[in-house]
Amino acid sequence: MAEGHSITIEQSAEHVRVVHDGQVLADSTRPLVLRETGSPARYYIPEGDVRTELLTASETHTRCPFKGTASYWSLPDAPDLVWAYPEPKPEVAEIKGHLCFYEVEVV
Repeated sequence: MAEGHSITIEQSAEHVRVVHDGQVLADSTRPLVLRETGSPARYYIPEGDVRTELLTASETHTRCPFKGTASYWSLPDAPDLVWAYPEPKPEVAEIKGHLCFYEVEVV
């Protein structure tokens, strides 16, 4: 990690849910919480707790020097709503198989 930059990942027992236009996209009681310097805490939800059949793979890819290359998925009215790191860097290997949404609610 760069000096002054840190990432921590913790298993959470919080109940998180993602709802878009009244439709539940994800519901999990086993998210990971990723905290990264300069960014808001993000919930990474196990793939099995996400309704991936509602999502369409996007052409978008972004590169993070700390986490690796992210792939994105969209809804018809919400481009690049969710992302994941299919091959994360070894330092953040726990997030493999988890998806992250911009907006989640803790219930």
